[in-house]
Amino acid sequence: MSTRKSSLTQKQSKNGTSKYVLERCASINEYYDIAFKVMLLGDSSVGKTCILLRFKDGAFVGGNFIATVGIDFRIWDTAGQERFRSVTHAYYRDAQALLLLYDITNKPSFDNIRAWLNEIHEYAQKDVVIMLLGNKADLAAERVVKTEDGEKLAKEYGVPFMETSAKTGVNVELAFLAIAKELKHRTTHQPHEPKFQIHDYIESQKHKTGCCSLV
Repeated sequence: MSTRKSSLTQKQSKNGTSKYVLERCASINEYYDIAFKVMLLGDSSVGKTCILLRFKDGAFVGGNFIATVGIDFRIWDTAGQERFRSVTHAYYRDAQALLLLYDITNKPSFDNIRAWLNEIHEYAQKDVVIMLLGNKADLAAERVVKTEDGEKLAKEYGVPFMETSAKTGVNVELAFLAIAKELKHRTTHQPHEPKFQIHDYIESQKHKTGCCSLV
């Protein structure tokens, strides 16, 4: 899979949301061997845009963002506000993977994860890849959601889980790489090859890099 990144332009600002479009001069096949649609979901202000920018640019951009609905090299950053839910539903159907975020310093954002999962099961593809992320792991002193609670919820729904920090970068790249490997495996997997185990991959990479020292 190509790692080439394309520039973005702000195309439209309307109804409190900015829509970004991917600039490209030719078809997407010129840039990528395989292309998938990945969506970032979760309540407003859990850090979806910051996670995306950390992965894309390797930088942390703090402060408040206006609600976003956009696309960045086929990774969609959605708004958490209720008024944008109908828009989000329309994109569920085409997504191959969903990164579902909550804020470890915001209990309601965690409590709403079940509602998000119910929507995912109603509107998304049956075989969509889902990953649960507890974001803002750098704010340990303000934590109100235990790591164990995130792990328990993820286990209940059978989805991989990790805590991330857009500020420090902990686990951000791992989350996207794990999703990419799972999707690539599904596309290129041969019958005689062992199945890719996303849970095992995540755990092996955590131990290898010591990436969870801040969590």
